[in-house]
Amino acid sequence: MITENYPDLKANQNFMELQVQLEGTENRISTERTRFNEMAKNYNAITRRFPANIVASMFGFDKKPYFEAEAGSNVAPEVKF
Repeated sequence: MITENYPDLKANQNFMELQVQLEGTENRISTERTRFNEMAKNYNAITRRFPANIVASMFGFDKKPYFEAEAGSNVAPEVKF
């Protein structure tokens, strides 16, 4: 953790606010990824049911893939202060 390597940063209010903002951003991204996957699941279920499956095939409404993060995207970038 960055704060372990730089104890003075813990006391810095700006750094603390940045941490809160980054955490909030990560939470919003996670929430929207989940929401996207739920919508894709609903869309795929609807387009497979009769009679929607007939209309879907006529107009090319293909199955939508779920969101999957790229390999290595779970690793935070290194920040040097």
